[in-house]
Amino acid sequence: MFKQLFEPVSSTLTYLIVDDETHEAALIDPVDTQLEVYLQLLQELNCKLKYSLETHVHADHITAGGMLRQRLGVETAVGAACGAKSADVQLKHGDVIYLGKQAIHTIATPGHTPGSVSFLWDGRVFTGDALLINGCGRTDFQGGDAGKLYDSITNHLFTLPGETLVYPGHDYNGMRISSIAQERSTNSRLAGKTRDDFIELMANLNLPKPRMIDLAVPANRMCGVPEEPQQG
Repeated sequence: MFKQLFEPVSSTLTYLIVDDETHEAALIDPVDTQLEVYLQLLQELNCKLKYSLETHVHADHITAGGMLRQRLGVETAVGAACGAKSADVQLKHGDVIYLGKQAIHTIATPGHTPGSVSFLWDGRVFTGDALLINGCGRTDFQGGDAGKLYDSITNHLFTLPGETLVYPGHDYNGMRISSIAQERSTNSRLAGKTRDDFIELMANLNLPKPRMIDLAVPANRMCGVPEEPQQG
């Protein structure tokens, strides 16, 4: 079972993956304001949430991962280079998350942030902010590196089979799904661009600072919740 969910304020796309046999589930990039939506959906589907997975430490919203851990006892999982030390699982390239017999493969895709990862499952790749539909994540803050992002996309994502479906972490134009073949051939920031072309393009986007960055990044390094006090 698979569902795509949308949070309109930050235009965040969240994904629910469920193993049909065990009913074990994972959420990718859950948003704090949608916590009750997730809890109700999990109850309706009669599934047990096992993991809350993050593609990176977000700058535009606060994750629901820590709250899901408090409410349901799930494990939070974040890229090891994200600096989110409170996460239960520090993901590295090649790591596999299991839901019953379902395998979710971790692909390191740094560049938007140093710890950005994508998740590959059942012919679908969940790219976070690394690769968007006809775009990509910005690289001008939070340790971003345009050259590394170009390498991540061209060496790790664009080498996947063309029919692999692309599910991004955000979409601001009403588009929810693409494919590797489509992004390779039509993505306006990447198609036909050399590495140097891409670096120059990314250096001249002149985008405004994300409104929530000063609040969201520190909070998300704590999985979205304050540090729990030590006992004793």
